[in-house]
Amino acid sequence: MATIKIPLLPLRELIVFPHEVVPLFVGREKSINALEEAMAADRQILLCAQKKAKVNDPKPDGIHDFGTIGTIVQLLRLPDGTVKVLVEGKTRARIKEYVESEDKYFLVEAELVETPEIDPEQEPEFQALMRSVQATFENYVKLNKRVPPELAVSVQSIDNPSRLADTIAAHVNFKLAAKQDLLETENVWTRLETLYELMQNEIEILQVEKKIRTRVKKQMEKNQKEYYLNEQMQAIQKELGSQDEFKNELQELEDKIRRKKMTKEASERLKKELRKLKMMSPMSAEATVVRNYIDTVLSLPWSDKTGDKLDLSDAEGVLDEDHYGLEKPKERIVEYLAVQALVKKVKGPILCLVGPPGVGKTSLAKSVARATGRKFVRVSLGGVRDEAEIRGHRRTYIGAMPGKIIQGLRKSGSSNPVFLLDEIDKMSMDFRGDPSAAMLEVLDPEQNQAFVDHFLDLDYDLSDVLFLCTANSLHTIPLPLQDRMEIIELSGYTDEDKLKIARQYLLPKQRELNGLDEVEVNFSDPAVKELIHHYTKEAGVRSLEREIAAVLRKVARDYVKDGQKKKSFKVDTKTVQKYLGPRKFRYQRGEEEDQVGMTNGLAVTIFGGDLLPAEVTITPGKGKVTLTGKLGEVMQESARAAITYVRSRCLTFGLDPDFYEHVDFHIHFPEGAVPKDGPSAGVTMVTSVVSALLNAPVRKDVAMTGEINLRGKVLPIGGLKEKILAAYRSDMKIVVCPADNEKDLHDVPKNVIKSLDIRFAKSIDDVLRWALAPLSEEHPNKALRQFLGGEASADATDWVAAREYLEERDRKKQIDNSGHGPH
Repeated sequence: MATIKIPLLPLRELIVFPHEVVPLFVGREKSINALEEAMAADRQILLCAQKKAKVNDPKPDGIHDFGTIGTIVQLLRLPDGTVKVLVEGKTRARIKEYVESEDKYFLVEAELVETPEIDPEQEPEFQALMRSVQATFENYVKLNKRVPPELAVSVQSIDNPSRLADTIAAHVNFKLAAKQDLLETENVWTRLETLYELMQNEIEILQVEKKIRTRVKKQMEKNQKEYYLNEQMQAIQKELGSQDEFKNELQELEDKIRRKKMTKEASERLKKELRKLKMMSPMSAEATVVRNYIDTVLSLPWSDKTGDKLDLSDAEGVLDEDHYGLEKPKERIVEYLAVQALVKKVKGPILCLVGPPGVGKTSLAKSVARATGRKFVRVSLGGVRDEAEIRGHRRTYIGAMPGKIIQGLRKSGSSNPVFLLDEIDKMSMDFRGDPSAAMLEVLDPEQNQAFVDHFLDLDYDLSDVLFLCTANSLHTIPLPLQDRMEIIELSGYTDEDKLKIARQYLLPKQRELNGLDEVEVNFSDPAVKELIHHYTKEAGVRSLEREIAAVLRKVARDYVKDGQKKKSFKVDTKTVQKYLGPRKFRYQRGEEEDQVGMTNGLAVTIFGGDLLPAEVTITPGKGKVTLTGKLGEVMQESARAAITYVRSRCLTFGLDPDFYEHVDFHIHFPEGAVPKDGPSAGVTMVTSVVSALLNAPVRKDVAMTGEINLRGKVLPIGGLKEKILAAYRSDMKIVVCPADNEKDLHDVPKNVIKSLDIRFAKSIDDVLRWALAPLSEEHPNKALRQFLGGEASADATDWVAAREYLEERDRKKQIDNSGHGPH
């Protein structure tokens, strides 16, 4: 093989094959010197690759021995000192040795590597291998878009196996080591086989890359489409001025969720809802629902509490300042505060204030909030028929919103307010559910620490809330709901109470409201009592306040007409009648004289206690009983029980056992337009019936109340305080009550007890002896005289004697009718 001396140009990360034209940028001094030496000679230069591309000044052992002799086609010096050279590979060469020379460039002695001739017998095999290599290269070009398709066409025209291998090797993306191996492979067959194998591997890699690229492209196209559409939508919304606001709102909501102290469940739910909201269009209906939900949950006072004022003296002062009387509820509130001071957490008590209108139930709840230092929330339950009003609506419904409990807490901004459920007895039930059943969970201290509102769908702790309920009566409140509450009954005010309330509260308040602060208005006690007795009829003081306001408005009118000169006004009874006109009401008064068949009963109405007279008239007849006065079923049953009891005691009262066969009874209660019901008029009706039958007057100064049974026992009743107060107002002297009600006497004011002779009866005999006027010695009914004198006992033998009398009478009638009796 021929050898030549030739300059060496080391290449970085590049291998030049024979028949390949390559542009090179040369910057190293030695390399430029080698190029200049080659240009000065025959333009021949040896191109060998460095073993390590990063070495800037390679040594002979850092350069591959096998390379390609190339011809410099063109050389161009660039302004920055580098040289651009175009080189065409000619033939393979192997470095035999480095010739000693100056250090300006490498000069080597190289041995030319000639390509062996192909044996004609192997030509068919070479043709087949060449075709396979060409076809594979064509597939490679199709997969690799970096190789120009024209190259595949030119490769098809190459008929020299060595040139074919070198041309393809130069353009296929092999690793540098693989290309060096191909360059060093002298055997053409081996070179083609190796090239074929490398291209197959590269094609497999390209096919996998194509699949990945196709999949990524589809995904990118999808993402790009969505991105493009979103950008378009955002551009439209930005043009409309809503998108920036929506982004700001989302960021604001996210900050609020992060800062808000709430339960873990609520926090996780809000984060989830916010993620959903970010994926929605701000103009969609669903986004509005989700945003409303997030705002509602964030606005709730999950951990916001007000500190309780635990100064008992201060609390008592606040309660007394706002309300006169009402000792029981005041005492219960002070007890709660005392326990609160000793125990860190008290299960919120459920207090139910029951009483007639106007006695101060609602205003007492406000005073409780002021005394405890808590926020105050009032929710009126009157007329509520839908269970969702309490528990809220599910978010699937249009216009869904939380229930009244959650709305009240949201409004208060505190998780431990005083929560007033006003008019809890006015709830009703229909096809939409029973709201009173929904209240069972709210008002149960054992359950309400995990109250679930349908709108929130989250557990909310109500155990710190101080619930107060108000009601006018208990009979419309379901028993399970009553069982969860502590019932505190507020009775009506006495006349003395009303007088003091008017003096201490109502008059100063109305003077201020009517602009009479600087005017002296002297309201006399008789004038206030005139308003109480004859212009109002109520248990509370609401109407009294209205009438006082009416009088003060008249005073204000006179004051303005007078030119605001007169600074003092006196209001007495005549002034009240002048301003308000004729009297509107009168209290029931007793009769001026003792009357037969007329008894003063006592009753409780929505206006408090009142006198309830009972009248009985006896007429000839056949035992018919007529009841009038708009009586309820219970009262009618009491009337029939009274008639039966009188019949059973006929002999004691000196009556014939068959007296009822000859008379009719008419029992009447005046004020027939007013409905009346209840069992407590039993003793009143018995007394009136006995008085009418025996023509014995009933004392005009005696009032009574009590239920009876068929054996003459006097049974206990309710509303004793109101009834005794009614007797006191009506100038009664004696009040007859059931013996079992003696325990309720401590609720009655002491001055009232001192003014009345209150007697407690065990049986109807006691009532009759106290109620019927004494009979003279000339009275023909000896049996009645003995009974009223205490000689006759209250035994149960009258009905036996009466039965024997009736049997004897019937036997005599049979004998007389048969005509066989003795002559």
